[in-house]
Amino acid sequence: GELDAAHVLYGLVYGVQLGIAGPKKDMSVLMTLNQNGQAITLSNQLKAKGATDGASLAALIAKKERDYTFAQTFPTGTHAMWLYYWLAAHGINPFKDVKNITVPPPQMVANMRVGNMDGFCVGEPWNNRAIVDNIGFTAVTTQDIWVDHPEKVLGTTAEWTAKNPNTARAMTAAIIDAGRWIDASLVNKQKTADTVASKAYVNTDADVIVARMLGRYSNGLGKTWDDKNAMKFFNDGNVTFPYLSDAMWFMTQHKRWGLIKDDPDYLAVAKQVNRIDIYKQAATAAGVALPKSDMRSHKLIDGVVWDGKDPKKYAASFKVRA
Repeated sequence: GELDAAHVLYGLVYGVQLGIAGPKKDMSVLMTLNQNGQAITLSNQLKAKGATDGASLAALIAKKERDYTFAQTFPTGTHAMWLYYWLAAHGINPFKDVKNITVPPPQMVANMRVGNMDGFCVGEPWNNRAIVDNIGFTAVTTQDIWVDHPEKVLGTTAEWTAKNPNTARAMTAAIIDAGRWIDASLVNKQKTADTVASKAYVNTDADVIVARMLGRYSNGLGKTWDDKNAMKFFNDGNVTFPYLSDAMWFMTQHKRWGLIKDDPDYLAVAKQVNRIDIYKQAATAAGVALPKSDMRSHKLIDGVVWDGKDPKKYAASFKVRA
């Protein structure tokens, strides 16, 4: 109750809804705030041993020379799920083959610098910061794991939304409009980076933020590229719509990794939490088009397609799982 609304990891909301991320509480997702723009960073110590991608990392871990530790930002959150999915896609079980720990985003780089972890998954600017500080490199971006994946959402408790429907709708419309403004031009993205870099917010160099906001990537291994699937905040409303299939995906991964014991009613829970009714009203007020379906389909890095049609079967289909 200390916060009315928050910029929050998608999977964290569902962790609270399911009672596996603290006390169970009915939650609401009003919209998706962004897609893409996260990454997995590996340490320069791994690079020195020849581990620069998933396959070479798996080969190194298989030697069992020592224990390897990887960090994410919240046990049911997005970064944990991207990290686990990527490791598992290369045959590494994140709960059996390595140790995984939870570290707040601003502390990732400092912890890697002193050797507390071998890799981490987090949002920007911390992956780029690790490169600038010469302690790590980008092994994979999350958009390479899942192009246009959902990331942060606008979250509230269900109780707050029920008591404040007009505020929920107005706030959602305003943030849809803000996302549209950010994506409208490179100048607007630069202004956004300058703002959030200030001491009042992220407190880092604007250059560290803006490069990856603009999709100008360097991985710390000598490769540079312009990424058309960098962080997105609007994309004609395709970013901001709270797709039911996106919500269900996080629950399937919670089931895959044993964070929940039994399969929930995936679609029913998603419909309860993702307030598509409020979003549609807000989008209409903001003059934003709506997608044709509440579900969408994507092929992830391991070639497996997720379309939300049979979440129970999907959750049980993975070779590497809890």
